[in-house]
Amino acid sequence: MPLPIALFWERKDVPGAEHALLDVDRYVQGTIVAAAPVPYSCRYEVLTGPDGATSRLDARAEGAGWARTVRLELAAGRWRVTASEQGDLDAALVANGHARAGQPGCEDPDLLYGAFDADLGGSPLFNTLPIRRLGLLRAEAGVSHRLSVAWVLVPSLEVVQADQIYTSLGDRRIRFASETFSADLTCDDDGFVEDYPGLARRIRSAV
Repeated sequence: MPLPIALFWERKDVPGAEHALLDVDRYVQGTIVAAAPVPYSCRYEVLTGPDGATSRLDARAEGAGWARTVRLELAAGRWRVTASEQGDLDAALVANGHARAGQPGCEDPDLLYGAFDADLGGSPLFNTLPIRRLGLLRAEAGVSHRLSVAWVLVPSLEVVQADQIYTSLGDRRIRFASETFSADLTCDDDGFVEDYPGLARRIRSAV
């Protein structure tokens, strides 16, 4: 069944883009392409529950000579993580002057306990999900939520726990922060990220 909403972002940090198709607050499928740290594509699918929290994330990243997959499934507050690897991503990274990557997946999923959102690195779509789930566009300026998330690094697809803070600034702006990073996101009236400083900006069709 065709999905009713299409979103497209152009990357600012590296040559690349993201295209997402979604049925609001239920299902998303998308593709990220980027030229760094090595040229890769990452296809993903997300299912969300009635409360807007992520219930499943499937991702597949691949480039020349390698491919990785990861699946996160949330049940009774605990994540089940499965992953696979083909080829040698590390060889591609080292050849391009970068450090080796972590293994795909998570050795101890219990470290993710208490996380109700998944975050795919480099994707403004995944910031949209908690913004909408928490109703931050309708919140008073200064209202803040601290979240524990299952953060999927790209392109390695290593999964780690991360703490993130979302704060309403008013006028469709949301401050997104982690322990070492902060950015003021601009959203449209439906909560979809329009501009993520330093990462991506949304492109609207002229047709």
